[in-house]
Amino acid sequence: MTVTATRTPEAPARGARHLHFPSAFTVLFVVTVSVWLLAFVVPTGRYALDADGRPVPGSYTTVDAGLSFLDRLHQLFLAPVNGLYGVKSTETGFIGPYEVGELFGAAGVFLFVLAIGVFITMTMRSGAIDAGIGRLGARLGGRGAPLIVVLMVLFSLAGTTEGMAEETLGFYALVVPLVLSLGYDRLTAASIVLLGAGIGTLASTVNPFATGAASGAADISIGDGIGLRLVMYVVLTAVVIGYVLRYARRVEQDPTRSLVGFLPEDAAVVDRQEGALELTGRRKAVLALVAATFAFMIFAIVPWAQVVNGPDAASYGFQLDWYFPELAALFIVMAVVVGLVGGLGEQTLSATISQGAGDYVAAGIIIVLARGVTVIMSNSQITDTVLSSLEGAVSGKSSAVFGGLMFLVNIPLAFLIPSSSGHATLAMPVLAPLGDFAGVSRAVVVTAFQSASGWMNLFTPTSAVVMGGLALAKVSYGAYLRFLAPLLGLLLVLITAFVALGAVLS
Repeated sequence: MTVTATRTPEAPARGARHLHFPSAFTVLFVVTVSVWLLAFVVPTGRYALDADGRPVPGSYTTVDAGLSFLDRLHQLFLAPVNGLYGVKSTETGFIGPYEVGELFGAAGVFLFVLAIGVFITMTMRSGAIDAGIGRLGARLGGRGAPLIVVLMVLFSLAGTTEGMAEETLGFYALVVPLVLSLGYDRLTAASIVLLGAGIGTLASTVNPFATGAASGAADISIGDGIGLRLVMYVVLTAVVIGYVLRYARRVEQDPTRSLVGFLPEDAAVVDRQEGALELTGRRKAVLALVAATFAFMIFAIVPWAQVVNGPDAASYGFQLDWYFPELAALFIVMAVVVGLVGGLGEQTLSATISQGAGDYVAAGIIIVLARGVTVIMSNSQITDTVLSSLEGAVSGKSSAVFGGLMFLVNIPLAFLIPSSSGHATLAMPVLAPLGDFAGVSRAVVVTAFQSASGWMNLFTPTSAVVMGGLALAKVSYGAYLRFLAPLLGLLLVLITAFVALGAVLS
């Protein structure tokens, strides 16, 4: 096929000033200091707790926290440390690194983030992912629609199970020429990757960075609410794939209708052989191990008895009820197995483990910093005060209205904190108990949170995944927004309806 240059993407005006939104680290630092300062003026108080440790609606009373200025300064100084491995004292109720009692820190989640980073990096280093997609493209060559569907389903599965985000940046070099060769434009290629993984993350089923982090902070199993999330995943993924297909067919039939046009070098990109890696026996084995690992993770964390027979059902004999420590061990072990099967060798395997953990340290630190904020709120005894102020807002509201409100209030938080895990760790300890007041399952609150986070992260300029992906695909942000705007409105309506329905049925 011959690709004709029709126009180039929009270029920023010469001398234009670019505004840069602060990183998630800066936002969380500001939030930490702001919460610490607010703790000086916000009244302190507590709810009475039921047998399950959840607040009893209407039982809020004011108390004296008994903290001096030096005590509060000490809290601020130790917030990141307490966020990592703090434990709650059974005697005082305060959280600190050297007390004995209930584990409150994010160490388990932090280590799990590093472990899955090692696993993903090892898989990419083996070449199995690139080779698999290359083989897929060869088999479906000349049939654009099936290729778009298959690729978006694969990316969405990665999003819904492991929150594929930064990892997508490695696929543009393969997907862009493949899509151009089929007669589509660069916006189609970017949408396949961005929206494929993005809609999967929005409708996360067992994504540890969104569903897992939020469920842990809400004190529920990661499998709670998986039925609603599965339905959302199927419906919303179908809607997004249909939207991308509609645009791709329009460009194929009339290239002048492309929102981004074609670059002069696109013809050369199509003609150039990308040298896709061969799908050897080793790489086939690695792909099988990756599929088996994620399948086992799903089996290990889902409370099958409760999913099948209701929340009060007794556990099956084969139910594992694994959580972050076990899952971290699983991915570390399987990363080594993948490296050995992929024939990486001892030196490459060791270097890849270090690189994979290092690449994901930032995500882990965000979780730790966010957990530190909740520690400050808890030790200052203002968390229950915030809940009390919101209790009146949700009391008397129907379940459907409550579900919709939970989705909407999380949207601005998602803009401020693009990291879904950081957002979850910060917001869930405050938002999840509101479901108790409204008679709605905490799993619905988790679903509302991750839907808002996923919706915002489809387009937010604070996301390195969005801006980096568009840069790699050579698509302007303005063109992407024009393409995406109708879909965002449709998703907003559908998600609100799903969460409202889930709240009614919970």
